[in-house]
Amino acid sequence: MTTFAQSLAPRAWSPGRHAVRCVGTVQETQDVRTFCFVAEQPCLFLFKPGQFVTLELVIDGETLMRSYTISSSPTLPTTFSVTIKRVPGGKVSNWLHDQFGAGQGLIVHGPAGRFHLTQRPADKVLLLSGGVGITPLMSMARWLCDTHSGADTVFVHSARTPGDIIYHRELRHMAARNPAFQLHLVCERQGSGEAWAGYRGYLGRAMLELMAADFLDREIFCCGPAPYMAAVRHLLDEAGFDRRRYHEEAFVPLAEAPQPTTEQAHVVHFARSDKRIRIAPGETVHAAAGRAGVALPKACGMGICGTCRVLKQAGEVRIAANGGISEEELAEGYILSCCSEPLGDVVIDA
Repeated sequence: MTTFAQSLAPRAWSPGRHAVRCVGTVQETQDVRTFCFVAEQPCLFLFKPGQFVTLELVIDGETLMRSYTISSSPTLPTTFSVTIKRVPGGKVSNWLHDQFGAGQGLIVHGPAGRFHLTQRPADKVLLLSGGVGITPLMSMARWLCDTHSGADTVFVHSARTPGDIIYHRELRHMAARNPAFQLHLVCERQGSGEAWAGYRGYLGRAMLELMAADFLDREIFCCGPAPYMAAVRHLLDEAGFDRRRYHEEAFVPLAEAPQPTTEQAHVVHFARSDKRIRIAPGETVHAAAGRAGVALPKACGMGICGTCRVLKQAGEVRIAANGGISEEELAEGYILSCCSEPLGDVVIDA
């Protein structure tokens, strides 16, 4: 069978580990770039708008994991894209921007995540984003427009300056071609030499009422920096919004584990490394591994992506997974180290 014929009958993407290849990049702003991928083996990337993947990269001999939201639409299933902001001092984002491009490959895990539209259908939707938090909402907006959903959609995006608006031209194009899609852009300030006639400052209730007077009646999806989302929640609470209709995406780092006392006898044994460590109440397997000097992969830290999956050889744990592991994997003894709390002595294959 030829490569062309194979591409006509690809298999469907399923959660797991997949080899992909970059086929192109787009410089969205000065410090934000989109990377487009295809599978090394013909594959349809079936995901829900708003979900994320975890990239597995080897940089300077070290294997690193990072989670990024899929910014493309599920309506274009032969490829998927992630949009990444260069973070000052960030090892992975800087390497991707400086060293990675078309023709190069990597491993991707996923898709995963519960922040998506498909299980929360609504006739009226409000998308609120700040900075690079636009990526999951852009996937949602593209999907709504591509499928001609008919949903009354208001998209409000906040950026530092006009030059920092990610997907600026495409958003304008979508608004021009879709009567049910309203776009409002807010810039904190005007950059040097930039013309801007739109909203300025920070999103507040008075501004939001001008954009979507009926925002109390809409299903709201929000993503952005923590201060931005906190301000949105405060705005909505003051207005009496039903928080059951508010959904946000945020990756929250795990709290530092307390130090165990000598009376606490639970021990985690990392068999392949032959290292043992006592744990404190509430400490996870992953936190124990870090203190023991055992390197375990981790990305989302919330039991969603499945990156931290390890084999438990003995003992019992309390696991608080959020969809990152299947019942079959649990039956085989696998756990998610980031959200598994030992209930006694345990042995881990690591």
